[in-house]
Amino acid sequence: MSGRGRLALCAFAATLMAAGALLPLVDPATWIVQAAVLLAVQSGAGALVRRWSSARALTVSVQAVVAVVALTVVFARDHAVAGLLPGPDAVQRFGLLLTAGADDVGQYAIPAPATDGIRLMLVGGVLVIGLLVDVLAVTFRSAAPAGLPLLALYSVAAGLSGGGASWLWFLLAASGYLVLLLAEGRDRLSQWGRVFGGAGTARGGRGTGRPDGPTRGGPLAPVRTGRRIGVVALGIALAVPAVLPSLDGGLLSGTGPSGGTGGGMITAVNPLVSLQDNLTQPEDREVLSYRTNATETSQLYLRLTSLDDFDGESWKLTERPIGDVPDRFPQPNGLSGEVGTTEITTSISASDSYAQVWLPMPYPATGVETEGRWRYESAGRTLVGDKGQTTKGVQYRVTSLIVNPTRRQLADAPDAPAALVREYTRLPSSLPADVRSTAARVTRGATNDYERAVKLQDWFAVEGGFRYDTEVSSGTGAAAISQFLKNKEGFCVHFSFSMAAMARTLGIPARVAVGFTPGAPQSGGVMSVGIRDAHAWPELYFEGVGWTRFEPTPTRGSVPEYTRPEAPANQPSAPPEPEASAAAVPSAQPSAQDSCPPQARRLGECGEPEEQGAAAPTDSGPPLGTVLLVAAGVVAVVLIPLLPLLWRRRVRARRLGTAGRGPEEVAARTLAVWAEIIDTAWDHGIAPDESQTPRRTAGRIVRLGELDEAPADAVHRVAGAVEQVLYAARPLPTAGLAEDAARIREALAASVGRAGRLRALFAPRSAVRVVWAVTDAWAAATGRWADRRRRLVACWPSAVRRPSRQRG
Repeated sequence: MSGRGRLALCAFAATLMAAGALLPLVDPATWIVQAAVLLAVQSGAGALVRRWSSARALTVSVQAVVAVVALTVVFARDHAVAGLLPGPDAVQRFGLLLTAGADDVGQYAIPAPATDGIRLMLVGGVLVIGLLVDVLAVTFRSAAPAGLPLLALYSVAAGLSGGGASWLWFLLAASGYLVLLLAEGRDRLSQWGRVFGGAGTARGGRGTGRPDGPTRGGPLAPVRTGRRIGVVALGIALAVPAVLPSLDGGLLSGTGPSGGTGGGMITAVNPLVSLQDNLTQPEDREVLSYRTNATETSQLYLRLTSLDDFDGESWKLTERPIGDVPDRFPQPNGLSGEVGTTEITTSISASDSYAQVWLPMPYPATGVETEGRWRYESAGRTLVGDKGQTTKGVQYRVTSLIVNPTRRQLADAPDAPAALVREYTRLPSSLPADVRSTAARVTRGATNDYERAVKLQDWFAVEGGFRYDTEVSSGTGAAAISQFLKNKEGFCVHFSFSMAAMARTLGIPARVAVGFTPGAPQSGGVMSVGIRDAHAWPELYFEGVGWTRFEPTPTRGSVPEYTRPEAPANQPSAPPEPEASAAAVPSAQPSAQDSCPPQARRLGECGEPEEQGAAAPTDSGPPLGTVLLVAAGVVAVVLIPLLPLLWRRRVRARRLGTAGRGPEEVAARTLAVWAEIIDTAWDHGIAPDESQTPRRTAGRIVRLGELDEAPADAVHRVAGAVEQVLYAARPLPTAGLAEDAARIREALAASVGRAGRLRALFAPRSAVRVVWAVTDAWAAATGRWADRRRRLVACWPSAVRRPSRQRG
């Protein structure tokens, strides 16, 4: 296989290996097969063109056309001309698919279904990256810059997965790039000619007298050394973060918590990042199912963790130490023996489509039986996955307490410990004054913290005129809370954050819990929890009872029994039914629950809740123009920094290319090589001096570039050839000028260090000649136009005065 063929194959493999990081984003991952086939067609087209023509522009154009035709055949065949060529209908079809894909990306959580729009975006993106890699590494023979589009592809995958791109995908992408670099190195080495390794290169390896001697087809020693260096470097890059605790939690270790068996700190992703996306899914899907021996499931919230630090911008987790999971959890903080409790057991199964670092459990859990790498955080009584452990497909058994405080126990709760009050009542100085004033106004007349908490809950859920709406912007800062209190529309995040912040202004310790509502009952006593059952709620602390759940969000979840008003003696209260899961079949008609007033719903007068799905979001996502503009911006960001590099390589190839044998061609070739040497020296910091003769210019380059004997002789040899061209009557052709230019370039690069080499490669100083050429062309064009206008003005009066010729 030729050097270019090997480079093309390695560029194809590198692109496909980097695209592997996109596999966890979509389910099923069969799109990668389409991408591989189309990428092979695109790369093969480039290889065929390069076999018959060295025109780089032609190669790139053919590859782009082949990619467009291939995408048309796969995604818009019915709308194409003759089922092959992209016409107006096919272009419109692509626009519709891209718009639909943008909508799907905004609506679905990871892993998203492989819709036609998403597949087009994935396959098309891989082809664009593959074209860039092939152009840089194969067409322009520069594999190092090809790492930029590969890095962009991996970075997009890692960013969309929320840090979930594991070390395996990084290793795969890095290995592809390494293979591409090694292939280019071997290709460059082969251009120096054949390297003989001694007598052992005879056929069959018999020249050394040993049966295991090197063969003709074996790799050369420099190539073997390069491979070993690359593999060792990649191994060190993967191994060092694993053995250095200070680097844990970085690129290769994901976003899970760090630490070994003796501790560590929580550094997991905030679970609220995708909560709104979960609530607005167009189709609900089951994420958890469980069985429990609890007699009542309406209060059985499955809690992930709690957010206890409000910095004015958002609620987040406080960094806390984690340790091994105990066999039996300690007594819940603040819970006294006088409060009635019932211990229950719940067996939970997580679906394969649900990957969360926090383990959903009823609160407060007293013990967990599960497999995997889980760690325990005592302040929140939560389990968090360690080193990539998630809930995907996990089955576990949880024992927990149902705490049944009375209203009197909550009302008579003594003061909480001072340290706990200080920690859980902290508020940012940026909190608007209307949040405090509203909390004071709503709780006016309450005589204790329990009554204040109930008044806040009822104001949000019933009396305040708030409306539940998942389409509201999910801002969570101090200003967003103030805006929410004015507009009175939002979803669980706004209700829970606002009540917790207002409770803190009243001196009540508060935090925000994140998890799932109880779900909907299924046949066989199984409870099903859907993705749209994701929820957030406030927890307030009462000494003797501990952290206590409240429910301020209307139409969601269930109101705790201890916050309901006492029923009259002759009318026993009936607990409300658990909320129907969104997993039921959606209905286009509004349910009785939707039209029922909040107060009547709280009193249980709205009848049985109907099972229906939430309506799909009406936002159509970004328009096609925006998508194309963003795509063009991404391509521009990748290509614009590379323009000086590409221009410089193109000019060098043209100057050092093969010339004819005539005197004029020889002279032009010699002067072009001399111009290339001057620009190469300029790129490495030696500015040209047009006033110097070729001989003095050569001496100046040798002196300032600190060139050794061989490159110095090359400079003077080329300068001598230039003098012959300029001054000799019959200049003689000089062989090896292109080789001399390459030798001089390598010597200059070695003399300036790494920073100078990078500057000469990516930001060559001689690229300013493009600006000069554009300026000269503009000046020449304006000069020609001015001359033409003057001639027209000068000729116009004489033409007017000239009499017309009369016939016969």
